[in-house]
Amino acid sequence: MKSQQPLFHVIKREDSRPAQQLLAYVAAVVLALAVGAVLLAVQGVEPLTFYRQMITMGIPGSRYPWRAVENFIKLFVPLLIVSLALSLAFKMRFWNIGGEGQFIMGAFWAGVAGMLLGESLPQPVMVLAMALCGALGGGVYGVFVAALKVKWGTNETLLTLMLNYVALYFLQYFAETKAGWNFFLDPQSARPKFAKFPDNAQMITIPIGPFNLNLSLIVALVLCALIFGYLNYTKRGYEIAVVGDSPNTARYAGMKVGKIVIRTIFLSAALIGMAGALHVSSAGVMSASPTNDVGWTGIVVAWLAKLNTLGILLASVLITVLQFGCQTASSSYPSIDANFANLLQGVILFLVLAADFFTRFKLVLRSRKEAAR
Repeated sequence: MKSQQPLFHVIKREDSRPAQQLLAYVAAVVLALAVGAVLLAVQGVEPLTFYRQMITMGIPGSRYPWRAVENFIKLFVPLLIVSLALSLAFKMRFWNIGGEGQFIMGAFWAGVAGMLLGESLPQPVMVLAMALCGALGGGVYGVFVAALKVKWGTNETLLTLMLNYVALYFLQYFAETKAGWNFFLDPQSARPKFAKFPDNAQMITIPIGPFNLNLSLIVALVLCALIFGYLNYTKRGYEIAVVGDSPNTARYAGMKVGKIVIRTIFLSAALIGMAGALHVSSAGVMSASPTNDVGWTGIVVAWLAKLNTLGILLASVLITVLQFGCQTASSSYPSIDANFANLLQGVILFLVLAADFFTRFKLVLRSRKEAAR
């Protein structure tokens, strides 16, 4: 009996060069923007005008341009930190899909510290305490899954995914429960409403003329440099790479794989929790859905950058410009939904991944006679 062979098979390209990959990525982004332009034109919007407003984020001609930059930073910082944190886990082939839940738990425990201690501590100490509480809350939430993975080989993708919803509904319980013990809510409001944090629990800003530089931006850039050094110049960063390539090789070399997994996932989840803490401190109030989908977008950014730290920094800037710029530009066009940014982001991701695949592999078509052998 003849075995039926597939019509197509994939062969790795031996002549793939970084310059070719970069050109393919640029072409993919241009094609995605062209697709977006068609969708805009169908709705009666001039694509070039829309894209100009998107890229400039509405800053030219604005009476208060510094406010756009301040709002941009509030979106950029969580995305950068979460993307960096997820890259640590992904390099080890631990598929941490729980960024949303870890972010929420970091925000929650930072909020607990802010509401209970905010008026009793100086602002720098309080902001630091919130960041530490957020890091601990997110880290414990993530390391729980890592421990189960190490002990019993559970599926981390499924567990981290489910824990996202556990964290979300846990926070929503506090958002909707009007009771005397719920210190998160404003006692003066008739309906459940989160109270603002005390002034000491709100993020430190550095005045530069009319512009207020959010301290969290400096923290994020420092973390970017530290993670770059950690992954490339330390023994522990090398261990992450070895475990990701082959756990058996790591064991043969004498590495304690379980310990490395737990340590790295705690660090990854702790950084995500810290991002949640910095975000709610910058916002000055808790929210029933504080993430802005940053846990999902961080996965996109990490993979677009191929887990490269400097690439993540650049991709985070570009994705934030896309999101914030689309929101700003959409406000001028009633026919355009603010979620157009998510659509355009999805098209860009799909085409960039396709470009990445076809620059590294090629599809070979077998003849029907060969397939029938």
